[in-house]
Amino acid sequence: MRHVLRQHRALRDDIADLTTRRPLPNPALPQLDPFLFLNHHGPQVYPPHNRGLPFGPHPHRGFETVSFILKGEMAHRDSGGHESVIGEGGIQWMTAGSGLVHAEISPASFKQTGGPLEILQLWVNLPARLKFTAPAYTGLQREDIPAIAVPGGTVNLISGTFGGDEGPFHSLTGVAMMTVTLDAGAQLTLPAPRGRTVFLYVVAGNPSVAGTPVREAHLIELDQGGDSVDIAASEPVTLLYGHADPIGEPTVAHGPFVMNTREEIMDAIRDYEAGKFGAIPA
Repeated sequence: MRHVLRQHRALRDDIADLTTRRPLPNPALPQLDPFLFLNHHGPQVYPPHNRGLPFGPHPHRGFETVSFILKGEMAHRDSGGHESVIGEGGIQWMTAGSGLVHAEISPASFKQTGGPLEILQLWVNLPARLKFTAPAYTGLQREDIPAIAVPGGTVNLISGTFGGDEGPFHSLTGVAMMTVTLDAGAQLTLPAPRGRTVFLYVVAGNPSVAGTPVREAHLIELDQGGDSVDIAASEPVTLLYGHADPIGEPTVAHGPFVMNTREEIMDAIRDYEAGKFGAIPA
């Protein structure tokens, strides 16, 4: 069994009127290779006639973004021509790769009527051999995500495998990702293959992990001592859980670009300014 090394509190960093907490990166943990960044937006309730999400057109290169719409909805548009509105329980998986421009905003209906909103966005690094792969995007609704019943809860399998099931997203680097909901009194053992980095974020509730009480809105850093993780819930719990092979390469991040060298960052800035990432169609 794996055990808890440290807990990292999500630090408050609001964006306009969007409540935002960020557990990664943090002062004690710059990354959890290959996981780079997590923003936890909400939970909050937007009033009618709101301005919606503040993420207008912006570029990315060198990594992937995975967005989990826990409550509300989010619209996506990008310079590759992809467009969708994903509702509660859905997932957006975008490979920035060689570079694209995208916008993550609220649809007009949400801005008109308001409502609850809670979204997680995770950045997953790509190795040097894939940083210039062609950009791609897939958006799936709740009904497209396998909801696997476990004693006292549900595993929503996004990518990778769990038991005999396979998630609908096929990661370029074999990332396994799922959200887990547990009722009070439930216990669950999650797979954590040896040599892989585990990503465990407590979205809601205060469970125990390998016998250690952990707290809501904390990233749980685990040791490498086993191939599974025990979770026990004394109250309703929601987790973001995944595992992936570490990349083990130098990482240089600058705003929306994540590359291997400073020179590649400068190239990304020049390429974006020269219009090589394209533009979102009007």
